[in-house]
Amino acid sequence: MKHEYSLVALLVGTLALAGCTGLDATSGGATVNEPLENTYWKLVTVGERKAVVIEEAREAHLVLHAEDARLAGSTGCNRMMGEYERDGDRLRFGQVATTMMACPGEVMALERDFLDALDDIASWQVEGETLTLVDGEGEARARFEAVHLY
Repeated sequence: MKHEYSLVALLVGTLALAGCTGLDATSGGATVNEPLENTYWKLVTVGERKAVVIEEAREAHLVLHAEDARLAGSTGCNRMMGEYERDGDRLRFGQVATTMMACPGEVMALERDFLDALDDIASWQVEGETLTLVDGEGEARARFEAVHLY
């Protein structure tokens, strides 16, 4: 009788561990792309420039709010807000407004490059948790990483 209980306990334990392997049964283990809209996208690079973060400042990021096609975020120094238009993989930003605080030179240079890149965006690509904004020439202008807030 003890042998049968041990066998059942072993089987239950094996099944429990198999459920914890990390395979996603709904996607067959494939990588799921984050949605473009309503995702917090942390800036990683603008062109060849790596994003920098200074103490007591928000990291450079953007969120595209689908409900009203509004952009919100931070340049790494100043807050930014604006509008965007999306049609399939096409993406265009309207005029982006920012607050007007001064920051150290490296952060201000990143802000300038970030805002210039947003002016030139023509399309977007998401692969897993990486967003790439692409200009009309097909060049990657900015790369972002999805950040899960909860």
